[in-house]
Amino acid sequence: MTARGTPSRFLRSVLQNGVGRYVCQLKRITIIFSKNAQSSLGVRDFIEDGVVDYAKKNPGTVVYVSPQSCRIPKIVAEYLNGNVREETVTCKTAQQISELVSKLTNQSGLDIIRIRKPFHTDNPSIQGQWHPFTNRPPFIGPIKPQKQDPQ
Repeated sequence: MTARGTPSRFLRSVLQNGVGRYVCQLKRITIIFSKNAQSSLGVRDFIEDGVVDYAKKNPGTVVYVSPQSCRIPKIVAEYLNGNVREETVTCKTAQQISELVSKLTNQSGLDIIRIRKPFHTDNPSIQGQWHPFTNRPPFIGPIKPQKQDPQ
């Protein structure tokens, strides 16, 4: 698919997050797994070893552990803006699940799409963008390398 066919937007942050203080956008994470299934082995290892450490490091995120009779273990992440992201963790190790959970924690919940411009402002200037040659008199001419005196 070409670049014009994909959705795009200007670069933005969630409610100017990080300007004053940072608020983690992940509000709830649910770990759904089976007590007996072989595909949930890594999830069970992560719950035994890493989930308490994760909960201590991220006190603003609620962690639910839900043992159910399911064949496919998954992690459901709910963000403050209402978006929900589900990730299947079938046959993954505890280390891979830990990396996935930290990745979900660091995301904003916005869909990952193409950035339209590298910079954007909601209050554009009528003067244009400044650069070092903005107020340079035109009669000086183009900049040339300096000539070295022969000695």
